[in-house]
Amino acid sequence: MSITQQYLLDTHRARSLGEPVPPAPGAHDRQVVREWRDARRFRAVLAGRPARHRFRDALSRWRRRPT
Repeated sequence: MSITQQYLLDTHRARSLGEPVPPAPGAHDRQVVREWRDARRFRAVLAGRPARHRFRDALSRWRRRPT
């Protein structure tokens, strides 16, 4: 059973029982990624490392290199 099918089944059950509908799959993905990133930065600071944007820094270094 796929995630979409399970969601539709849960929605049908909730509506037939008069309960609130569960959130759609992927509805809170941005919030989860943001919280994960913040926690990672916080752990880096606690460990004494700078909280950097590794990907962004690497991309800017790549863009600035001479051609």
